Amino acid sequence: MSFPWKKVLCPIDFSEPARAAMKVAVDVCRQFDGDLTLFHSYELPGYTLPEGSVVASPKMLQDLAEQAEAHLVEWRRIAEGMGATRVTTAKGIGEPAIEIAELAREGGYDLIVVGTHGRTGIRHAFLGSVAERVVRRAGCPVLTIHPEGRARGL
Repeated sequence: MSFPWKKVLCPIDFSEPARAAMKVAVDVCRQFDGDLTLFHSYELPGYTLPEGSVVASPKMLQDLAEQAEAHLVEWRRIAEGMGATRVTTAKGIGEPAIEIAELAREGGYDLIVVGTHGRTGIRHAFLGSVAERVVRRAGCPVLTIHPEGRARGL
């Protein structure tokens, strides 16, 4: 583990908790003169029915990729406006927690800063928590940011 953190990964799903996490990630990068990567991962839409599986059309997949790229460009602009000097973006297709942990490991990131939606009870049990799964899989420190912007340990 290295201090100060020079290579920071911030997974984003374009939500308010992700925006709060990005703000903290920008602050860390500014403090330690680090590089920030904004990363968005999504699963391919598909459904399993008794008659078989239904997957998205190539056009729908292209639209998803273009929308993700457009959002990443906008969020990069916002991060730069917050004071991040070196920001890159990346996207992946697959289960987000797995994609985040793999990118962090393969890319040699020092820190992951991820927002949490703060779900509890049955909503948490049903939907799970990407942030919690990232904490369990990551090979580097993970800072979770609560929706109100407070850092929380899982």
